[in-house]
Amino acid sequence: MMDFIIRTIILASSIFLVGKITKLYIIEDFFTALIAALILAIVNVVIRPLLIFITFPLTIVTLGIFLFFINGICLIIVSALVPKFKIEGCLNSAIAAFIISLTSIILEWLSGF
Repeated sequence: MMDFIIRTIILASSIFLVGKITKLYIIEDFFTALIAALILAIVNVVIRPLLIFITFPLTIVTLGIFLFFINGICLIIVSALVPKFKIEGCLNSAIAAFIISLTSIILEWLSGF
């Protein structure tokens, strides 16, 4: 349980930092980022596998590059569910998802997690 809490806080920090630094999306405060991280975790468990299954041929043809857009679609779904988190455009969301992933990896590495 503690593992989930720490990873969620790291993901929320990544969402907040990327939103404030890159301007790819608008996020109001850290609490909103925390809610977005929790909902993103749920979306990644429930909806993302279904999207990967449906778009598997396209993912194979693009040699996995389409997975970035699937992550972006998950981020768009989260922005539709969280009121103070706004993202527009599939390309912005795909780029933001990629940068959030990199930032999370770096923060986990720095925290020793």
